[in-house]
Amino acid sequence: MDQNEALRRMAQGEPALAGSPAHQVMHDLAQEALRLTMELNSRYHTPEEVRELFSQMIGKTVDDSFNMFPPFHTDCGKNITVGKNVFINACCCFQDQGGIAIGDGTLIGHNVVLATINHGFPPDHRGDNFPAAIAIGRNVWVGSHATVLPGVTIGDGAIVAAGTVVTKDVPPMTVVGGVPARIIKKLTSEEPT
Repeated sequence: MDQNEALRRMAQGEPALAGSPAHQVMHDLAQEALRLTMELNSRYHTPEEVRELFSQMIGKTVDDSFNMFPPFHTDCGKNITVGKNVFINACCCFQDQGGIAIGDGTLIGHNVVLATINHGFPPDHRGDNFPAAIAIGRNVWVGSHATVLPGVTIGDGAIVAAGTVVTKDVPPMTVVGGVPARIIKKLTSEEPT
């Protein structure tokens, strides 16, 4: 199985069973991601160099408006898509085998974890991987130390409070917080800062 086929299958939610060809491709992708993240995180890079390394990591060119403060970690990289004017703060971890899409104008805070993989529940199937995509809309703010779990969609304009664990979809223009996340309030376009 080639890399593109494995990525397509994972993005569609097909499991990668332990020892399968898809599972081996995951390991190969992880090695490339480790190499590129080590390069990104090992010394200072200009914003242009960060964009170039991140583009290599995800396998597609990011817009000149993209900005990120390393360090950054991923164990795949190739299933990440980012829009324009996206900012990713330091120490984020993206487990993107299932796919992560981040919309225009989104802000990702320090130490955010985006996890798109679950493992099998029975002990003899813990090596099996079950991917589910994360979709983050436009103009979303994900606060520091938040964790977004597999299969979650965060609607346009939403705010995820710091330290929140998001287990279910977040409606547009809402603030969620807590463990697990719950709606704290609804936002309006005239919301004061």
